[in-house]
Amino acid sequence: MSEYRRAYQEGGWYFFTVVTYERQRILDRRENIERLKKAFRHVMENYPFVMDSVVILPDHLHCIWLLPGGDSDFSSRWRLIKRYFSIGIGAPIDHRGEKTVWQRRFWEHLIRNEDDWRKHVDYIHYNPVKHGYVLRPADWPHSSFQRAVDRGWYSVDWGEKKEPGNIKGIDLE
Repeated sequence: MSEYRRAYQEGGWYFFTVVTYERQRILDRRENIERLKKAFRHVMENYPFVMDSVVILPDHLHCIWLLPGGDSDFSSRWRLIKRYFSIGIGAPIDHRGEKTVWQRRFWEHLIRNEDDWRKHVDYIHYNPVKHGYVLRPADWPHSSFQRAVDRGWYSVDWGEKKEPGNIKGIDLE
């Protein structure tokens, strides 16, 4: 068993990577993208958090959350999101009696400062380009990139010609 310890900070900013079971490409179907969005909304109604940035790729997703003050329980939120998403999905059951939809765990990183936040936001928005799905972040429909452009965080052609220097060589998969 791993000795991994999660970093829980009330009101913290977190970067997450969540992966489908055996990297199945289940998030490339419109109905599953909608199912995931509904799962997020459902959990956010009962356990609020702010989703600052997000990208959904066929076999994984990345996002940044801000938890409310006095609350550090991102693990329960992810458990509920995965569970809500998985209801109604026809997937085999593994030896633990669990549907084979998501990897059991997820990766989290507690954002330390504004530079760390910027690096992770850039990583999220550049990820579809990194994986070869599009030539520029603006072309990927399942991310918060356009919202970030609207907020003035990026120009629409950001990341079009080359990987931004602050994320060059970083792999948060």
